[in-house]
Parts: sequence; C-alpha cells; structure tokens
Amino acid sequence: MQLARMDDIAGCRLIFPDCNSLRAFRIKFHNAEFAHTLKNPVDKYDYIASPKTSGYRGIHDIYEYNVNSDKGKAYNGLLLELQYRTIYQHAWATTVEIIGMITENQPKFDADDQRHIDFFRLSSEIIARAYEDNTGCYPDLESSEIVRKFRAIDNEIHILRKLEGLNKSTAQMGVKKNVILSLAQEGQLNVFTYAKGTDAMRKYFQLEKAQTGADIVLVKGSTAADIRLSYKSYFSDPNDFLKYIEDGCKKLTSSVKSNGGRSRKTRPELFSQ
Repeated sequence: MQLARMDDIAGCRLIFPDCNSLRAFRIKFHNAEFAHTLKNPVDKYDYIASPKTSGYRGIHDIYEYNVNSDKGKAYNGLLLELQYRTIYQHAWATTVEIIGMITENQPKFDADDQRHIDFFRLSSEIIARAYEDNTGCYPDLESSEIVRKFRAIDNEIHILRKLEGLNKSTAQMGVKKNVILSLAQEGQLNVFTYAKGTDAMRKYFQLEKAQTGADIVLVKGSTAADIRLSYKSYFSDPNDFLKYIEDGCKKLTSSVKSNGGRSRKTRPELFSQ
C-alpha cells in the first residue's frame, strides 16, 4: 500500500473521563479553524453509537495533513487518525491488546477461540451499561444475563485470573533483564528471571516443549526498569479493566435487585452534530 493511502500513518489518541466531555471536545475540534481537512462523514467511525462486532467502542476521525511550514510541507496530503475514547473504553481496548500479546488469540480481529471473542464483547457491554448508561453488542439482553454469560465464560478461560497474575509478576522481577511469563490454562502464572539472554531462551524452549496449552512470553530489556516501561501493559494497565469489570458486575447485579428482579436496559442515544 502507498503511504498516501494509509489512514493512520500518524495518529493521536485522546482519552476523556466520560462520553459527554468526549463529544463536546470533538464538536469544538471539528469547528476549529485550521487547514487540516476532515475526510470522513461525522458519524462514519462512531463506534460508541454503533460498536464494532468485537465490542470495540470509541470514535475515530481521519484528517488530511496540511501546513505551511517548510519542514511540514513535505507531509501535506498524508492522512492521520484521531481516536477519541473514554477512560473505560480505553481500559477495555488496552486489555484486548494485552491478551493478543500473551495468548494466541486475537479478539481484536474476531480471530481464534470464540470464547475469547465473547468474553470481550460481554465485558464491553458490562462497561457500557455500568459506566456510560449505554449498550454495546447485546442491546436486547437483560443485564443479569450479560453478567451470567460473562462469568460462565471466564470460569472456562480464566482471563481475569491471568490479568491479575500479570500484575503480581512485577515484584518477582528483581534486577534481572530477561523475564519469562508462563500462564497455565487454569490461570496460574509462573515467572522465571535470568540475567543472561541465552539462559532465558533455553528455558523458554524447554517450557514451550513441556507445557502444551500454556501461554509463554519472553520479555527482554536492558534493565528491569526498561522491561516495566516497555511492557507496561503486562504489569499495570489491566488494573483499571479489572476494577471496572468487578464493580460493573456488582452495579448491574444490584440494579436487577432494586428493580424487583428485572434488569435495567438502556439504549444508545444518538448524538446530533
């Protein structure tokens, strides 16, 4: 593909505390006086009003770059992407990336194990209902059914346990520069640390041969601090997602009880611009 045809040769992600502030900023940005040109219809990439089948929620805009500076003129005409997300949508999307890195499944692309795909579709629905008074991929399901299905799938594939285990691995790294994370199918995390890369590689291949079904990741860096920085997703980013899901399930469950056994459903509101 030619670079001039790529929508996201450059990009910027903007994170907001809620949908109202996200949409208010986007309106102001669309009305800003600059020469960059918005290339897409306003509603084309609104994945909050119409979530992707993966459960992804957020809004994208594609702009054509246009400046008068001598250095910048060479890039005029190239396309760049702006991504707008709430903190909740960002936590979900980050966790999808993490699972894509540490397992062979790619829920981001609706690929591989259907249970992983359903896990993230349902978790997106929980977050949308609990924190944004909205719905996602399952607008017609009762909240109680959403939570029940979500818990049933996680009891099979243990994604929440794996994410919790990743956080615990930080304390075990010490000053070693090579870290192996081995996640068993049951969700147990084992951490192996090595000063020498050759020792780590030898152990990595041993584990791959012996532990069929486990997800094994070799993380390398100049220092342990570099590893934590470069692979921040492994060690801290799941925290928000885990909290939102735990509290979200409680919110949806309590809403069922407060409504006499009926769960509250909301519909996405169309936001006119």
